[in-house]
Amino acid sequence: MSEKNRDGKRTARERLAVEREKQKAAEKRRRALIVGASVVCVLALAAVIGVLAANASKEKKGDTAGPVVSPSGATGKGALAIPVGKDGAKSTLTVWEDFRCPACQSYEAKYRSTIQELVDAGQLKVEYRLVTLIDEIAGGSGSLRAANAAACAQDAGKFTAYHDVLYENQPQEADDAFADNSKLIELAGKVEGLDTPAFQKCVNDGTHDSWVVKSNAARQSSGVNSTPTVLFGGKNIYADQTMTPAKLKQLVEAENKG
Repeated sequence: MSEKNRDGKRTARERLAVEREKQKAAEKRRRALIVGASVVCVLALAAVIGVLAANASKEKKGDTAGPVVSPSGATGKGALAIPVGKDGAKSTLTVWEDFRCPACQSYEAKYRSTIQELVDAGQLKVEYRLVTLIDEIAGGSGSLRAANAAACAQDAGKFTAYHDVLYENQPQEADDAFADNSKLIELAGKVEGLDTPAFQKCVNDGTHDSWVVKSNAARQSSGVNSTPTVLFGGKNIYADQTMTPAKLKQLVEAENKG
């Protein structure tokens, strides 16, 4: 083989080697770009998921980023109880309730007249603690919306009457009708003097949403896991199968004589 031919083949091999190196470098850059793009996509997806999760959490809690505004006259630790009755009453009944809770409605229907009689007689004070247990279990926001509306009624001095109207018009447990503010405002029309621009604004603005969330958190931390939970003398009398309105009246009257 002539020197010229050998030089030509060597040059060709060198060119081929250079080309292969170029291809390897290009392939390496391509793979790096794919990996980089994948990492960016994963990070972007994680960011989107994080935002969605945060928004879902806010929706679940009623998007309560605002300050905690307690309703007028709220008492107790953190001002989380709505009191009904005279401050001087010797007996106190604490009621943890949810306006979507069918058992709460049954309890109210059974005990309402007796409780009202004892309250009017100055013997009993009731502390209502509003929670959102059914929202947690069944989904929706009717418990939160109704509790906020009840707190708005407390601001107007109409809590008891509106409280009773909500239970009298309670939808089926699976029906989240109370999530509609217009429905809650419509029901306010059944309470004389309640359906005012101030009440409507309070309901639509969710003025007491954060307060309701705080009240429900207090329920969780206190170990109350069902509604209604009705405490008298530190005991859950709702769980007492022998309890009746007549027996509750006897207990209250006995305490007031003691």
